[in-house]
Amino acid sequence: MWRSRKYDNAPMPYSVFFHRGWAIHGTDAIRRLGRPASHGCVRLALKNAKKLYKLVRKYGMDDVQIVIRK
Repeated sequence: MWRSRKYDNAPMPYSVFFHRGWAIHGTDAIRRLGRPASHGCVRLALKNAKKLYKLVRKYGMDDVQIVIRK
């Protein structure tokens, strides 16, 4: 469990950091998914963030490629 140092100690469960403090992480605010609420992070439903986190831990960041597209 990580908490944002920059944004009011906001919870960032299952964080996978990919660029300058930005991460893919879980949220329980499911109704807000797909809308701006984060400052560079990509938010996922908790169950999906947990799955991604486990995969990254299993294979390692060196073998993971994260591509963000609009």
